[in-house]
Amino acid sequence: MSRAQGWVRALATLGVVFALDQATKQIAVSSLERGESVNVFFALDLTNTRNRGVAFGALKDSGVIVAALIAVALVLLIAYFAAHAGRAWLWLPVGMLLGGALGNLADRAREGAVIDFIDPIAWPAFNLADSAIVIGVFALLYVVEGPPSRT
Repeated sequence: MSRAQGWVRALATLGVVFALDQATKQIAVSSLERGESVNVFFALDLTNTRNRGVAFGALKDSGVIVAALIAVALVLLIAYFAAHAGRAWLWLPVGMLLGGALGNLADRAREGAVIDFIDPIAWPAFNLADSAIVIGVFALLYVVEGPPSRT
């Protein structure tokens, strides 16, 4: 794959992740009052909540620190991708990570916090951007490191 194709695919993935994330958050916000929770099925609620920190609410109300950490991570990711954009399948986790990060950054800019709504029992609430970031990290490791070797 050419480097240009890698960039196009990464940007398309970013766009899809960002759009789905923002659309689902808008549906949750327009369907539920802040703090309201509706059971979907056993052990899973939809809850309109906000997270002012990062994962699991860590670094709550540390906006400058959170922004700096996110900026550094995104710059490093983009720099790595720029150097390896032609690598097979690298575009997918990069697009997922960038789309998820930008989805949550858009919330922070607009709301001062990230909108979370998927609320499983015994786990903090999260959103589609968070899911894309987690899956993107594992996919990035897989693409960079390759499949496990058979010995």
